[in-house]
Amino acid sequence: MVEVRYFAGAADAAGTSAETLDATPDITVGELKALLSARHGARLAPVLDVAVFLVGDEMIRDDARTVGPRVDVLPPFAGG
Repeated sequence: MVEVRYFAGAADAAGTSAETLDATPDITVGELKALLSARHGARLAPVLDVAVFLVGDEMIRDDARTVGPRVDVLPPFAGG
């Protein structure tokens, strides 16, 4: 199982702030993106393309990296 937590625009696009997937923790970021895009459709896919994936305390953009048991999806943030 992999717990996915969504923040800001990613949560809006996914329609949820968190979910648990029936996937092994050795799933790659690229595989996770494909799974989430298929699950949530066209609204989430472009967000995933620009998002950073937080695994533990490491921010990952490399599609070949594994995500482990929990991953946070962080879209680009705007602030002021």
